[in-house]
Amino acid sequence: MEEFFLKVNNYHKLTPGAESAWAQILKRKEYKKGSFLVKAGDIARNVSFVSRGLFSQYWSDENGNIYIKRFFSEGYFAASTTSLLSKTPSATTIQALENSTVWEYDFGLFKALTQQYQDIAGFYIHYMERHWIIEKEPEEISFRQDTSQDRYEDFIKKYPHLAKRIKKHHIASYLGITPTQVSRIFSAKK
Repeated sequence: MEEFFLKVNNYHKLTPGAESAWAQILKRKEYKKGSFLVKAGDIARNVSFVSRGLFSQYWSDENGNIYIKRFFSEGYFAASTTSLLSKTPSATTIQALENSTVWEYDFGLFKALTQQYQDIAGFYIHYMERHWIIEKEPEEISFRQDTSQDRYEDFIKKYPHLAKRIKKHHIASYLGITPTQVSRIFSAKK
């Protein structure tokens, strides 16, 4: 649990009372490779802090093609955010790519804590600003204007810890290119 609060305190320092209240709703959970945090069509209720392991968030089309939106590795908070906020069925699935351990909390209980503890509300605001506004815009622009090679190189620079853990077809799906294109880019780099 210590790693969880170290991460949270990087966004906004918590008082001992706020940390204690949040700890009351945290649950340690294990997920086997291939199991799900949330499936498309389910209403998301929890946020999971990845302590160990790796998850992908994706959606699939009517032909079964998978489109990866995001990866969640150690130190990241995994959730179907739109489903949590709107209380509607998730458009995406979050699946374990490795055996994983998370610290999970009920989002409704967390939201109640944001009303009781200003420092927890401060964490929530800083986290959302950083990950859903500041980091998102450059990614959206990159996906529209950069070449597949540029996007691949940016991925490797931004997520070097993932490059050896994720299969090429997962990287391709995330980048919006074919596995063949990733193989060509990878081969040209050697």
